[in-house]
Amino acid sequence: MKPTNKLTELSIKQAKANEKQYKLTDGEGMYLRVCPNGSKYWQLQYWFHGKQKILSFGVWPDISLKDAREKRYEAKKKLKDGTNPIEEKRKERQDNLDQVNKFRLEEIKRSITFKIVSIEWHKRQTLLWTEKHANDVLNSLKHHVYPDLGEKPISTITKQDVIANLRKIEAEGMHETCYRVRQRLEAIFDYAGIAEHCIGNPSKGLQRIFTKPQPKSQNSLPISELPEFLNKMDADTGSSPTTLLAMKFLILTFVRTSELRFADWKEFDIDCSEPLWVIPAERMKMRKTHHVPLSRQAVSILEEMQQYSGTEGYVFPQVYNQKKAMSENTLLYFSNRLGYAGRNTIHGFRSVASTVLNESRKWHPDVIELQLAHQESNKVRKAYNRAEHLEERRKMMEWWSNYIDSASTNKNM
Repeated sequence: MKPTNKLTELSIKQAKANEKQYKLTDGEGMYLRVCPNGSKYWQLQYWFHGKQKILSFGVWPDISLKDAREKRYEAKKKLKDGTNPIEEKRKERQDNLDQVNKFRLEEIKRSITFKIVSIEWHKRQTLLWTEKHANDVLNSLKHHVYPDLGEKPISTITKQDVIANLRKIEAEGMHETCYRVRQRLEAIFDYAGIAEHCIGNPSKGLQRIFTKPQPKSQNSLPISELPEFLNKMDADTGSSPTTLLAMKFLILTFVRTSELRFADWKEFDIDCSEPLWVIPAERMKMRKTHHVPLSRQAVSILEEMQQYSGTEGYVFPQVYNQKKAMSENTLLYFSNRLGYAGRNTIHGFRSVASTVLNESRKWHPDVIELQLAHQESNKVRKAYNRAEHLEERRKMMEWWSNYIDSASTNKNM
């Protein structure tokens, strides 16, 4: 049955707007809706599964009379096949929208480079790191990763890209740097995966194909040479008194050099029965508050230092500028002056303390590790170490200070 076509382009053009909208019927359920504002819309009224539906074709004259009739024909054909043309239209619209969104998503992914994601990751990690370590990590990325991978979309970086980047570092003989960069790349891609910037981690498993760096040993004095070093230190007259006191204090507390250099008087409580130095988390390598029980010898050094640095600001400032912390090389130069250049690092005194305390068999290994502020890799021991063991550590620090006193006179070694 042919549709009864009642409308012409001329009749449509001459149709005037009224106060109320009205319909101009063309046939087979299709009509032109004329609105009070003069707009004219093509619509098709039909029944589907017992319910009346209205399908819009568009606005005249964008959709001509001929176009509207073709659309009516296609809609009727779909109805005959048992398909609801409105649902079909919605599906097409959604498919188109999905395509647009997919394109936009791909565009967004192409704009998210490795550099952008790594900086985002770095900002989050700085909450857990010291400022120096954060700067070291960022500089290693700038120098060793960004030139090759920085501007690449992170979603397109492959395992071969990562291997090629690491091979360049390894080729220069920087095995330790290569090892650390690989670890950082793995962490960054893990973060990118969680943030849905990429799928998979192209740096996983690469430790098997790169040379493992030999662990660096911090030169430390043999225990048998400790008395000689202490005696030379006490006999030295060419150094600043504050340098000598700082070295003695570092040996007694076996903290890291940076922890000593930036020690602030407000971190100390020495006017009590149980003197204590509390180093805030932001100054610690592992970003965890560290407690250092102070022996009577350590307290004596602090009381003497008050003559030079007062009771505010840095405990061990520079000699000529008390607003600045002691230089990181001051203690090393002091050790070198005593004749130990290349034989002993300042960090090495931590090794000496660890060896003596462990070999004495007087102290639990966990207590020693806790006082050294080492990161415990074993999860069971890490959980056990949550207890501060402060009382035992206090006894251990007194014992260690007495040991140093004895060593300086070469007694009971």
